[in-house]
Order: sequence, then structure tokens, then C-alpha cells
Amino acid sequence: MEDVKILVVDSNKEDREFISQVLKSGGFTVFTTADGKAAVTKAKEISPLIVILEVTLPDLDGIETCKEIRALPECSGSGIMFLTSRAEDYTQIAALDAGADDFVLKPIRPRVLISRIKSLVRRTSPPNKATVSLGKDLIIDKSSHSVKIGKKEISLSKKEFDLLELLISKPGKVYSRNVIHDLVWNGDLEINDRIIDVHIWKLRQKLGKERIITLKGIGYKIESV
Repeated sequence: MEDVKILVVDSNKEDREFISQVLKSGGFTVFTTADGKAAVTKAKEISPLIVILEVTLPDLDGIETCKEIRALPECSGSGIMFLTSRAEDYTQIAALDAGADDFVLKPIRPRVLISRIKSLVRRTSPPNKATVSLGKDLIIDKSSHSVKIGKKEISLSKKEFDLLELLISKPGKVYSRNVIHDLVWNGDLEINDRIIDVHIWKLRQKLGKERIITLKGIGYKIESV
């Protein structure tokens, strides 16, 4: 995967070099920086497909770095993974709210890291197809706002469809309630977590309970199979 550019951002020199070595052994093209501001500059320069961030960084922490990279037009399709020793739930939630696609804890396990990176590569920047298939039987037609399970037409409200469309835009990505609130309800102050949970519940009733996965205290995701 030499054409896959990965930017590794970690202030710990040993970790940075080890991650770089692991990724190069997996055939990736790797660039590194030791701080957040340099990472934003480098990301704008090289347009990496994947960015790997530590939370604790000098001058600009990983969360703010993630937000700034996410806002770059050059990185609109980039996948962002946090690889960090910060295990607190609130840190993981903040990372996902900032636009991260994955959150992995140190210590680094090379085979697991390569597997997670390959998975992120597969689901990063999916083709903008009008029709999306998930698994063997679920078909979503974005142009007509229709959903089928096999040959059966499933009736969804506009918000239910908008929520489903967000979840399927990146299968496997976890969306927190805050992100769902911003992207599906445009930050409407009258919308609370309970309303979001009810819409998730309705989708599960219509599509099958196993399709949408809850990560307790973090958010929701839908798998591609």
C-alpha cells in the first residue's frame, strides 16, 4: 500500500519511530511530526489518507489538531485515528466529537494496528453512490429516499432516513450523540439525547436490532456486514 500516505503525530520519539516502523513494514508511506501545529501544516501539504494522533501534544493538543485537520479541504476525505495512552471515556468522546474515525489505546500491538489501519483505509472516502448495500439484503437508495430489506420496502421518516444516511456514510465509524445532534438536527437546541435514542430505537425496530451497534457512553455505529 505504498500509495497510502499516513501522517503519524506523536510527541514521544520512541512511540513515533516505532509506529512509523510498523506502518512501513505494512507497506504504507509514512510521514511524522512531533506536535500539532506541524501536523496541520504537513497534512495540508501532503493530503494524507490516514492521520494517527496522540491526544497529548505540545502547543496544540490532539483534539484541537483533529478539528483543524478535519477542516482542511485537502483532508476532507482523510481518516483520523487516535492512538493514545489516554483511556478516559470523556477523552474518547471528545476525540469522536472532533471528527475522529477510530480510537485505539496504547501499548501498540503491531498486528492489531495494521489491521485497524487497513480497515480504516477500506472505509475512508467511500464512493458517493446513489445506492448503498449493507450486508446481503439491506439496500438504501439515497436519490429516492427509499430503503429495502430484500424485496420489502421499509417506510422511514425523513429524520430516520437522515440518521441512517449519516451512519452508512462511514460504516464502522462511531457517531456520538453530539455529532448526530449537529449533523442530523443541525444543533437544534430543542433536540435532546432522548429524542436521538428514540430515533435509533425506531431504526432498529424497522431494520433489525443487530444492524445498529451501541457503544455505551460513546455513541452508535452501523457495520457494513
